[in-house]
Amino acid sequence: MRNNYNILVVDDEQDLCEILKFNLETEGYNVDTAYSAEKVLEMEVKQYDLLLLDVMMEGMSGFALAKKLKSEPSTANIPIIFLTAKDTENDIVTGFNIGADDYISKPFSIREVMMRIRAVLRRTSTGNAEPSNTLEYEDLKIDLNKKTISVDGEDIAFTKTEYELLKLLLEAPGRVFSRQELINRVWPQDVLVLDRTVDVNITRLRKKIGHYANHIVTRQGFGYYFDA
Repeated sequence: MRNNYNILVVDDEQDLCEILKFNLETEGYNVDTAYSAEKVLEMEVKQYDLLLLDVMMEGMSGFALAKKLKSEPSTANIPIIFLTAKDTENDIVTGFNIGADDYISKPFSIREVMMRIRAVLRRTSTGNAEPSNTLEYEDLKIDLNKKTISVDGEDIAFTKTEYELLKLLLEAPGRVFSRQELINRVWPQDVLVLDRTVDVNITRLRKKIGHYANHIVTRQGFGYYFDA
């Protein structure tokens, strides 16, 4: 995957913008910053491969800006990662309903941000980027074309639900998914699913991935995440 992507960081905390810009440029990305949603509307947003967008800003909010960008054909397909101190389930659902590709709660580590960016770009990149057909952590691998999972080189039998759960967790290492969010994103909308059903499937998933089981971590009272 190429990493000379163009990234726009939008946050009214100028110090945070500069910290992100420095670290992203160190990784080889081309980075611009904007300190308000209104400023973004004056820019050629369609040139960017990814937006890191704060939700709570003076004036137009990040949610409002995202809705506007998603309504314009020239910017509708640009992936968006929300950066925000708002991490309630309703806020997260709102972000994904708008079309966000990921949601990172403040405070966050730079390492987490880098992992999330790589995961989103891997999923969404087109054009000159080389396609990535696998998700992997060490010798735990998902073949996205064949829809298979292997552990230490050995293919393992999984249900579709287990596959989708692991895929979602591996795509966003370090990101905590609530049970309700997992239900919304993995199970069909017309199926009634209880929180206990999520727990049972996670337990089965852990058993099947063997010594990688402890990387699927329970955050008590919040949900699950993959610890890379």
